[in-house]
Amino acid sequence: MKRTTNFKPHNVIRENRADGTILLRSAEPLSEVANTTGDWLHSWAQQTPDNIFIAERHGAGWRAESYAETLEKVRAIASSLLGRGMGPDTPILIMSGNGVDHGLLALAAQYVGIPTVPVAEQYSLIHGAHGRLRHAIELVRPRMAYVVDATQYSEALALDALVDIEVIATRADAKTTPFADLLKGDCADVDVARAKVGPDSVVKLLMTSGSTSSPKAVMTTQGMMCANQVQLSDAMPFLRARPPRIVDWLPWNHVFGGSHNFNMMLANGGSLYIDDGKPVKGLFERTVENLSLITGTLCFNVPVGFSMLLGALRKDAGLRQRFFEDLDMIFYAGASLPQDIWQGFEKMAVETKGEVPLITSSWGLTETAPAMMLQHEPTENSGVVGVPLNGVTAKLIPDGEMRCEVRVKGPNLMPGYFEAPEKTAEAFDDEGFFITGDAMRFVEPNDPSKGMKFDGRISEDFKLLTGTWVRAAQLRIDILAALSPLASDLVVTGADKSEIGVMIFPNATELEAEGFQLEEEAGAYRCPLLLGEVHRRLAAHAATGVSSSTRVARAIVLSEPASMPDGEMTAKGNLNFRKVLARRADLLKRLYAEADPAVTTL
Repeated sequence: MKRTTNFKPHNVIRENRADGTILLRSAEPLSEVANTTGDWLHSWAQQTPDNIFIAERHGAGWRAESYAETLEKVRAIASSLLGRGMGPDTPILIMSGNGVDHGLLALAAQYVGIPTVPVAEQYSLIHGAHGRLRHAIELVRPRMAYVVDATQYSEALALDALVDIEVIATRADAKTTPFADLLKGDCADVDVARAKVGPDSVVKLLMTSGSTSSPKAVMTTQGMMCANQVQLSDAMPFLRARPPRIVDWLPWNHVFGGSHNFNMMLANGGSLYIDDGKPVKGLFERTVENLSLITGTLCFNVPVGFSMLLGALRKDAGLRQRFFEDLDMIFYAGASLPQDIWQGFEKMAVETKGEVPLITSSWGLTETAPAMMLQHEPTENSGVVGVPLNGVTAKLIPDGEMRCEVRVKGPNLMPGYFEAPEKTAEAFDDEGFFITGDAMRFVEPNDPSKGMKFDGRISEDFKLLTGTWVRAAQLRIDILAALSPLASDLVVTGADKSEIGVMIFPNATELEAEGFQLEEEAGAYRCPLLLGEVHRRLAAHAATGVSSSTRVARAIVLSEPASMPDGEMTAKGNLNFRKVLARRADLLKRLYAEADPAVTTL
């Protein structure tokens, strides 16, 4: 199978310490790093002024802003912000999702050193999630807030926590300031303020998911974001070979969409077309419509999104041709891409284009802006996160089973959490490495250049009553693959029990399509046919020779989706396993009871 030749081979150095700790780093130096994101904007506005930087759907086409137009509007907005007395200590809360005005405001604030705080739009639009919005407001104390539509966000804007804060809205009402007013500018000297902005300037406060504690605000600096983009383009030469283009829905309140993807376009003179669809029922059709208008040179998505996309491409030969025509990379994140989906894209790429683009993933965190490792040479298997990027050192602490706890250093690492010195101190070890809490293992122990595979969160592991350790994160991935597409997600159970169980969040669309007759009882589905299919697949998994640490013996299918207001789901769409188990303690008890009609056992 012919694979892309436009890649940078891995080149890493491994250092073995006497205590068993391993240091892993790139053998190549980091290329020159810009001081600020404003430097990128100026550079491309001069080199390619008419090229589109950012666009969103407008009627039958797109509202687009060129690099020259973006710079002009960014400077005008920055002037208006300065004229209001804003600066490094007056954050702007951004409550809406992705949009051109959101992007312009964020860049204008960065341009003159004003932090922005993008939060998940669900926190504003879902009544039960207002507590998380209030927590963010009380933590960062913003001077200004932005929403795209004052009427749509009116309930959230009525919160007491937002009293006396100026609210900017693209579609304003009598209580809010029109976004257009910011474009009028002010007499403030933008260049003087910009000259004070440098690599150490904090320009984003990104909220963590809060899966293990109350959400913290990660202080993200210009230097972190600028270094990370150079690290990525050092590893992926096609980013510099031609301006990249993406059609992307990933939310900007998350570091993947808002720092990784957004800045990748800005740093490399690329074009970001905002996809107002999502990989969920009722919205994915909009994604297909958007792709019918324009496709990217890069494609970013989560595994469920790629599964839906593969199905759409199989049905439409014209879309399939356009999709692969200029494609350099398929990049998945959030979870491991199922191998059948991976192979489906490989086969389709060869049939359509004659070669396979780079199919890859990386690893990083909100605290690292985000990428620390990247698989930047071709591989045949999903789940590999690669090797440290230039300038990054990974500290690997073996646990005795070829598995390592991962700690990291690098120029893209945060200085700390906002106004949380104790949490910051706890986050670093005595050598200054950030304690990620993640585990990995080498793809090939004797060849570090083959990269590493993510192996779960250390804190998610548990012991059975027998004393057997269960690596819950990897087991979850394996069982999800076995139950695909019936399960959308699941929680692995069994701490202090004699057997491993799973609590399954079903894929409602798939169950409906398959015609399962579902009967709900106290939070779980009673459906002999569905439970029988789950039993068959778990038995097939067990028949592959799994041990007691990977044999799932019990399963229950939950009838209620994960609740964001109750903290079961984070803004990133990830399950908070502790919250699920605590909130559904009665269902966990039923899972281990005898003869429950909603439980299947092996």
